[in-house]
Amino acid sequence: MRDAERDLLVSGAKQLGIELGDQAEWLLRLVDELEQGNKQFNLTAIRDRPGMLRKHVLDSLSLQPYLLGTRLADVGTGAGFPGLVLAIVNPERRFTLIEATGKKARFVEHTVQALGCGNVTVVNSRAETYRPFELFDTVVARALSSLADFVAYAGHLCAPGGRLLAMKGKRPDDEISALPRSFRALAVHRLKVPGLTDERHLVELVRSSKSKT
Repeated sequence: MRDAERDLLVSGAKQLGIELGDQAEWLLRLVDELEQGNKQFNLTAIRDRPGMLRKHVLDSLSLQPYLLGTRLADVGTGAGFPGLVLAIVNPERRFTLIEATGKKARFVEHTVQALGCGNVTVVNSRAETYRPFELFDTVVARALSSLADFVAYAGHLCAPGGRLLAMKGKRPDDEISALPRSFRALAVHRLKVPGLTDERHLVELVRSSKSKT
């Protein structure tokens, strides 16, 4: 079973342009932690391991080509997605995983320690009240309510020239048109996640030249 899961991960990542070596085993260990954590904390509605591999791990890996810089933040990381997955495959980058719910933040902290992810910091805080010493080159969010909310919660975390990356399902044209003046949509990317037929889009936001912040 472990070999089949590894094959699913490796082949899926390859379709996304990512070559997994030893990282495949660390990603499987991440799923092990999630499976155990679910029994205690009800972290995710997805209970089957193939579903976790596709809908959490491979879905997270679909962001890889769009990451910018060396300092990255994951806003509302939940059980650690996409941030922990991306941290495992990008050991040279620094990730800050921000989560307001205490039990989820504690689970992610436990998983970081269990996996030995030295490039990850977990912050138990609401994103809008978090004031980091240094701003981030890339700020990602998965399953936040709207693009306008994402900008309101996390726009202040983005360094000049940085990116906000919002993972969405259907192409959110109405949300794009409702963006505040401080940010604009640079691009909308259609994502193809191996093994999933659900629609996936990534909205790449940049600070507007009209913005004074």
